[in-house]
Amino acid sequence: MKKRMVLMLALIAVFLTAIGAVKYGQIKKGMAQQANFQMPPEAVTTVVAKKQDWAATLSAIGSVAAVHGVVVTSDLPGVVEKISFESGRTVRQGDLLVQLDTRQEAAQLAAAQAQSELAKLTVDRITGLRQTGIVAQADWDKADAELKQAQAKIGEIKATIARKTIRAPFGGILGIRQVNLGQYLEAGAPIVPLQSLDPIYVNFSVPQQDAARLTNGIQVKVKAENANTAATGKLTATDSLIDSATRNVQVQATFANPNGRLRPGMYVTASVDLGSATTIIPLPASAINYAPYGDSVYVVEEMKDQKGKAYKGVRQQFVKLGPGRGDQIAVLDGLKPGEEVVTSGVFKLRQGASVQVNNKTMPANNPAPKPEDS
Repeated sequence: MKKRMVLMLALIAVFLTAIGAVKYGQIKKGMAQQANFQMPPEAVTTVVAKKQDWAATLSAIGSVAAVHGVVVTSDLPGVVEKISFESGRTVRQGDLLVQLDTRQEAAQLAAAQAQSELAKLTVDRITGLRQTGIVAQADWDKADAELKQAQAKIGEIKATIARKTIRAPFGGILGIRQVNLGQYLEAGAPIVPLQSLDPIYVNFSVPQQDAARLTNGIQVKVKAENANTAATGKLTATDSLIDSATRNVQVQATFANPNGRLRPGMYVTASVDLGSATTIIPLPASAINYAPYGDSVYVVEEMKDQKGKAYKGVRQQFVKLGPGRGDQIAVLDGLKPGEEVVTSGVFKLRQGASVQVNNKTMPANNPAPKPEDS
């Protein structure tokens, strides 16, 4: 019995040893294959770095504002008796817009004028009597004061009638009418927007470090988003205060706007030519690998693997970026002209990764793109 048990244990030991030897061989073979495994090259597109001179420009988002722009309102309450304008029409300064009911004021004016005429006759009569010594000076003074009060009352009523006769405070283009005939208007109720569109302002903000480079008279160009609206004007004012929250300063440019294409409230892109040029290397925006520790690009170079075999790989190169223009980003430092830079597929690369260049389909690389749906 013991011999049989010893024999069984021996057989089991031999069996386990054989299986262990087989597994050991398989694992060793797998490790060897893993050591010799090389990732297939990643397909990328590239561009050769070239120097360019970019004019120093300052771009910002601006807002169009009228030189004169108000919502015409009613100064006094009253009922709308007459409307003398149409929405969207051009008016001149002093043109009648709305006439409120002034019948009560007209009656008061007639009474005041009659009272003034009576006071004038009284003064004339007392003046003649005073010269003969019949009337005292105090009586003449009282009559003269009553005359002046009557004349002042006439002026007060005329001013009320004028305030109920609402006219255009300046020339411009009217908006949409907000009143109707017979409507009772409260004091301050809106009647119609009025905007003076030629000339017109564009307000935008620039960083405080760039404000010193801007002087009155410098050329400013603006373009409205998603519209064929472009104009050229001049910088006319710089705010005396710097925003403590953003450290930006607001500047104002003035533009001729004879066709009224620029409208108050419109957002535009303002561009200021600072008159100097900077030498940079432009790259497509897709070539930049943005990261918290620094922005970088991948440069394609001839490399050698551990066995000394040559292959085409990439080297991660940190760069200093400048402003963007269209599809391009300016590289100020970190690249040399002639270096081949990866422009697509950078998210899947790492230092020393093998790549295969295929430039049949290239990413957008236009400094002034024009989208099809713009």
